[in-house]
Amino acid sequence: MVHCACTMTDDAPSLLPGLYIVATPIGNLGDITLRAIETLRGCDGVACEDTRVTGKLLKHLGISKPLWRYDDHSEERDRARLVASMDTRAVVLVSDAGTPLVSDPGFRLVREARAAGIPVTSLPGACAAVVGLTLSGLPNDRFMFAGFLPVKDKARRDILAELAKIETTLVFYETGPRLVKSLAAIAAVCPGRDVSVARELTKLHEDCRTGEPDVLAEHYTQHPPKGEIVLLIGPPVAREASGEDVDTMLREALAGEKASRAAAIVAKATGRERGELYARAMELRAEMQTQ
Repeated sequence: MVHCACTMTDDAPSLLPGLYIVATPIGNLGDITLRAIETLRGCDGVACEDTRVTGKLLKHLGISKPLWRYDDHSEERDRARLVASMDTRAVVLVSDAGTPLVSDPGFRLVREARAAGIPVTSLPGACAAVVGLTLSGLPNDRFMFAGFLPVKDKARRDILAELAKIETTLVFYETGPRLVKSLAAIAAVCPGRDVSVARELTKLHEDCRTGEPDVLAEHYTQHPPKGEIVLLIGPPVAREASGEDVDTMLREALAGEKASRAAAIVAKATGRERGELYARAMELRAEMQTQ
C-alpha cells in the first residue's frame, strides 16, 4: 500500500472566505488529494467530528490549523457562530473518514451557510460507498445508498422489506458486530439476491466477498469482522415466467387491449417471442368469448 509522506508547510496562498467540504482518506492516507492538501494548508481552520482523528491526519501532512469540534449534536448557537465566521474566514469541513455529509455530519451546516449567502465549495475524494460498489461486481448502472441499517431487528426487517421493492443495487453502511444479524435479515426478506460485504477498504487487508447472504452469514459467524463495512444487496434476479404466469398476464392484457397489443405488452415483460404470445392470445380470446 502507498502512503503519503507530505512535509508541506502552512505558507499556502490564503483561500477566499467560505465553507470548503473536503473528503479525507477512508484508510490509506495516500488517497488524500493534492487539492485537499492545498485547501487544508490555505484555510483558517477546520471543523471536524473528532479533533484527535483530524489532528493525526494534519500532523501526517505537516499542517497545523485550529480545529473546531463539529458534529450533528453541536448546538444551534455553535453552528450559527461557525457560519458567521465564514464571512471573513475560510473554514474546512471534514469527517473522520471519507466524504462529509455522506452518512456523516454536515448537512445542517451546509444548509445554513447557503441560506446566509456563504460560498460553499465541495472537493471530491474518497467515499466508502462508491469504493464498495465498484469492488462488489454487482450491477452499478443504478444504485441507492441508504446509510446505516437500523439497530433493532424489526426496524431492520421493515426497512429491508420497503427497499426490496426498488429494482436496483442497495448500498448500506454496517458495523462488524451487527453484520451477521443484517445478513440473516437479508436472507429472510430478500431471498435469491446476491449480497456483497466490503471491509477494510483501501487498507492492507482489504476484503470483498459476494455471494448468498446465508453463506456469508456463516462465514462471518466463524470470522467476526471489525470496523465499518459496506454492505450491498444486488437487484432482484429476473425469474422466467411460467406458462400459467404468461396466460394470466395475457388475460389481464386482453381485458382492455387487442391480441396484438396484449402480446406486445407481455413480450416486453417476459422476454418471450411476440409471435408465440400472439398465437396464445388468440386462443385465450376465443376461450374467453365462449365462457
